[in-house]
Amino acid sequence: MVEISKKKSYGHFEKKGETFVVTDVETPRHWYNYFFNNDFVSFTSQVGVGEALAQDRMGRRIFLVSGRNVFLKSADKAWSAFGLPINYGYTDYACAHENGASTISLCYEGVKSAVRIFVPNEGKYEIWSVTAENVTDKAKELSVIAYAKTEIDGTYRPQCYSLGKGGFAEDKNAVWGHVYAPFESKGNRDVWGYMSSSEKADGYDSRRNAFIGPYGDDQHPVAITKMLGCQNSDCNSEKLCYVLENKITLAPGEKKTVHYLVGAALSMDEFVTPTAEFADGEFAAMKAKYAKDLSGVEIKTPMEDLDNLVNGWLKYAADMGSRWARVRHNGYRDLTSDTECYACVNPAHAWERIKRILSFQYDTGYAPRTFIDGAIKDRNFADNTVWLASAVATIIKELGNKDLLFEEVPFNNGTVATVYEHIRRSVDFLFNFQGLYGLIKIWGGDWNDCVNFAGLKGKGVSVWLSIAWCYANKRFRELAKMLGKDEDVKLSEERGKIMAERIEEYGRDKEAGYYIYARTDDDIIMGSHECDEGQIFLISQLWSVFAGLENAAEAMDKAEEILETPIGIRLAYPAYSYQRSYIGSMAEKEPGVQDNGGIYLHPSAWKLAVDSMLHRPDRVEEGIKKMLPANHEYGETCGEPYAMFNSYFAPETGYRMGTPGQSWRTASSSWMLKSMVEYVFGMHAEMEGLRIEPCLPLSWKECSIKKVFRGCTYNVSFTGNGEGSDVLSVKVNGELIDGNIVPAKEGETLTVEVSLGKK
Repeated sequence: MVEISKKKSYGHFEKKGETFVVTDVETPRHWYNYFFNNDFVSFTSQVGVGEALAQDRMGRRIFLVSGRNVFLKSADKAWSAFGLPINYGYTDYACAHENGASTISLCYEGVKSAVRIFVPNEGKYEIWSVTAENVTDKAKELSVIAYAKTEIDGTYRPQCYSLGKGGFAEDKNAVWGHVYAPFESKGNRDVWGYMSSSEKADGYDSRRNAFIGPYGDDQHPVAITKMLGCQNSDCNSEKLCYVLENKITLAPGEKKTVHYLVGAALSMDEFVTPTAEFADGEFAAMKAKYAKDLSGVEIKTPMEDLDNLVNGWLKYAADMGSRWARVRHNGYRDLTSDTECYACVNPAHAWERIKRILSFQYDTGYAPRTFIDGAIKDRNFADNTVWLASAVATIIKELGNKDLLFEEVPFNNGTVATVYEHIRRSVDFLFNFQGLYGLIKIWGGDWNDCVNFAGLKGKGVSVWLSIAWCYANKRFRELAKMLGKDEDVKLSEERGKIMAERIEEYGRDKEAGYYIYARTDDDIIMGSHECDEGQIFLISQLWSVFAGLENAAEAMDKAEEILETPIGIRLAYPAYSYQRSYIGSMAEKEPGVQDNGGIYLHPSAWKLAVDSMLHRPDRVEEGIKKMLPANHEYGETCGEPYAMFNSYFAPETGYRMGTPGQSWRTASSSWMLKSMVEYVFGMHAEMEGLRIEPCLPLSWKECSIKKVFRGCTYNVSFTGNGEGSDVLSVKVNGELIDGNIVPAKEGETLTVEVSLGKK
């Protein structure tokens, strides 16, 4: 087991936090970076471990890369340019993870190597640029051997059929593999995976057994261990791979680069053969895109780790989430919520993406859990449509254009309606999706996917979802008022009052002073002080504040009293210790793991917003520190310092206490971004302008944020006296203004000075 030090950093941030350079190859676990465009997503760790896939509009996928390696081979030595096996004798190791690319470099046998991996702005492929430099005083003859493992022909299992076909196309300078599969079509069609090179290939392999061998592995292929090089192998009904070999000669001090492209295609005519100019041009275009797309927000605080996280990585992760959700599937709620969060950085992109999301909604107003493998899949989840109203209202306010609500978007059956009508139907559907006591059904799960047994009979209800509906209904009412839809406003007010009364009567533990979580098909209460386990759930209390329920502040006080730990706030307590027939897979997890009483960071990010709404700056500061991946003050961690995690493991998990769960594929990133920008810094978009209402930690005597809003750049500086976080005065370009709403002036830069204290 790797010993984890609280002080060990394994690397450092560069370029205003946009790059993290791993300098110790042996991190406690793989530290990943992701790259993507609209059709392709890829990721790699600091030693090249990762995957890549292409996806069409309906979620059909080509699993192109399941592993990768780059080998360098001289006359008597061969080694991996990715640094595996760990510390085989190389020096000068570094892996620079940056927005859009990763570069792994090291020095061995007098050769400095660097492998840059990135995904361009368009296309179903990734590009590897392999640079070798001779740092000796003698000429070197080398082979560069690029290897991509693939699952395009299915995952290999012993004693199973492999039906792939592979070979080499001289005119494309590409090794290829061919299968039949559905992609951009309902039935099977020709699908190709390939690897091409900028230099004429001196060898290739398309057959795994020829390169890896029956007893080798990805780190020890027989072609390398036996110093054979590529075998020029075709493939017929065996497991595919893609390998190219390029021989180079380096004079003393000379440096050469070979570019490889690993891609998916629907015909050989689509194969792309890179040139040096093409690869470098695509890289420059990708970097320029992110420099532009992610420039909408930048902060400066006394917490450097927070600045690095927000400025360098949260924006990038939110961009990915709004396009790729959790990568493993196209989660509807995930796409919706991440798109809402991304709007504080790039609302124009967010608007286009939310319209894409709306196109998968049913014309009843219901929304599915996901679309994957060519089908829309409901999976019996009740909450997916509740996120739409807030997302659309947020984006409309960022853009300041209510007329966008009249844009027409199809439903998933092809009928068409305005964006406003999509949202109206979503709110209508859930209000009428009633179970016990007129609350909203939980069906097969709500936000907590793992409470998947509670409502399968169609009677059980989610108190949390009923509360979340109140918030969605409130956001819908904002849209109705914008358009002068008086009847919709009136109905919304009436329904909101009805649902709030039901929640107070049937969804609140009055004796305990907080809101329960759910009532099952058999009216078993989850989240009451009378339960033996699972006596309180955090999310009901958080969303009571968003919804503006009358007992919300008291509920949050109770939540903190019961759920707070030295390393963060729990999702529920006490954790379930055994499965119950009315809960689901939540109770199958070990106590303190993820949603079963773990420190789940998505709700922790919601709590930053809620604490800001309740004007509790001390709790905001504590919450930020406990969530930061690079902060070791509250517990040891072993994950990426630049990426948010889905959770930390709770105290009862033993040796896992404080260590993180999955990185990147989580809403924690997007909501941490939104909570920091919109709530902690108080950058609230209103139709009239930017409303500045922060809740900054009192220890931050000075901090600032740059936000681009409707074509206007706001440079906002905050000065506090340590006594409070209330806005005492606002100056714009040196002039004191009334109130705290600053209208946008397109094309201009505004200097905004905000004085904070206690009113």
